[in-house]
Amino acid sequence: MTNTGALKLETPGDREIVMTRMFDAPRHLVWEALTGPELLKRWFVGPPGWSLAVCEITLQVGGAYRYLWLGPNGSRMGMGGNYSEIAAPERIVITERFDETWYPGDAVNTLVLTERDGKTTLTQTVTYESQQARDAVLQTGMEAGVATMYDRLAEMLAAPEFK
Repeated sequence: MTNTGALKLETPGDREIVMTRMFDAPRHLVWEALTGPELLKRWFVGPPGWSLAVCEITLQVGGAYRYLWLGPNGSRMGMGGNYSEIAAPERIVITERFDETWYPGDAVNTLVLTERDGKTTLTQTVTYESQQARDAVLQTGMEAGVATMYDRLAEMLAAPEFK
């Protein structure tokens, strides 16, 4: 299943990227897929040939998360941050910092899940420290990468064992 056209990306201000995607699943299941390390390892894997080797989550305000992806030829990409707000199953606010500096400063990532008629809309707002940082991220091909990962999430949520 490939449905990369289902991701909507907007830049409403100088420092924000807002991404919206609807999933054919109830909010509590989307929440589990976004916060459960074993589920994240199934869909949050990066480009083809990559895997999410480390997925550590302390899901509480002030808690931390750590992701480490492994790719071909020994490639590595790591990131982490802290949870500043958690309102299960509808809202998470975290900081975001990559091990390698892809853009200046940290970002604040806000995920909001809204459910209607058994379908969940995920709205992800990433706020960067500057327009320069936001524009640098937009140049990386991030939109295609996020669309592909959300396609994987949709596939997982549609699997019979996940219903």
